[in-house]
Amino acid sequence: MEYRFLQNTEVYRELVLGRMLEAKRSLWIASANVKDMHVEHRRSYRSVLKDFRDLTRRGVDVRILHAGVPGERYRHSLKEAGLLGAAEFTMRRCPRVHFKCVLVDDDWVFLGSPNLTGAGMGAKSEGRRNFETGILSRDATLRDRLTTLFLDVWEGRMCESCGRKKSCPLPLEEPNF
Repeated sequence: MEYRFLQNTEVYRELVLGRMLEAKRSLWIASANVKDMHVEHRRSYRSVLKDFRDLTRRGVDVRILHAGVPGERYRHSLKEAGLLGAAEFTMRRCPRVHFKCVLVDDDWVFLGSPNLTGAGMGAKSEGRRNFETGILSRDATLRDRLTTLFLDVWEGRMCESCGRKKSCPLPLEEPNF
């Protein structure tokens, strides 16, 4: 298996800027937590959700599978970016999601520790970011296994055998702010 080991700022530079924001067909993200992450844009910074909007306008299928309820700033940026109801953008929430991965164009896969947050993947300075690691690869076996896991959760196939089914607030809830 060929892979690149990424840590800290490399996650931002090589994964976020180098792969995620360059997606051509699909960008699928699994993260336990989502926050209003900012990225470089021209000579400034902006919410990554505006970049996701730009991707969807080019026909890229953007999916975010997450566990926690997004905070107020994230919800505001989601509305501001015009992503609610966008045909190519979908978020689904499953409280049991704790794996973190990024699947880009059925080609690249990232498996690692960072959540979709500024301190995890975003444009934070060295002294403000989390210590994160991950593997970036084009390995077909790794990609296929993560894609299967993502889709099993995304499409509800994990719900039937879930031990928390009775206490789940709303299986595969999509945002409705």
